[in-house]
Amino acid sequence: MTFYANDDVLIYKIFTTTLQGEAQDWFHSLPPRSIQNLSKLSLVFTKEYSSYRSIKKKSNHLFSMKKNQKESLCTYVKRFKAEKAKIVGCDDNIACSTFQKGLLADHLFFGELIVGENLSLENSYALAEKHSLWDEEKLSQKSP
Repeated sequence: MTFYANDDVLIYKIFTTTLQGEAQDWFHSLPPRSIQNLSKLSLVFTKEYSSYRSIKKKSNHLFSMKKNQKESLCTYVKRFKAEKAKIVGCDDNIACSTFQKGLLADHLFFGELIVGENLSLENSYALAEKHSLWDEEKLSQKSP
């Protein structure tokens, strides 16, 4: 390979064999003779796929989090924690507020959170866990 290191055609052919899936489809969709050399290929490829890097999320992303009506409280908490974990340096006050606002107003737990003054996010999680266990107990008592 070192012997052919300056052979653009060989490197070009080897590069194309490493592509798979969507990247391979993209390569085959390029117009014929649109790539004149390896540096052009490198530029076009980088331009196409550099936009696929992960986008850093900010704390305000959590405002879109809502508990679905049929979703258990436990599942909502897990989903919320997973989204919060994706945010570097997430402000706990914003997270706590959005966690509360994401709950359905008719849920008993929502009332407890609103009444609880200055609850931290961790305390809200703990209260949610306690409530989830209580909900599960109620469901298990109803089923035969």
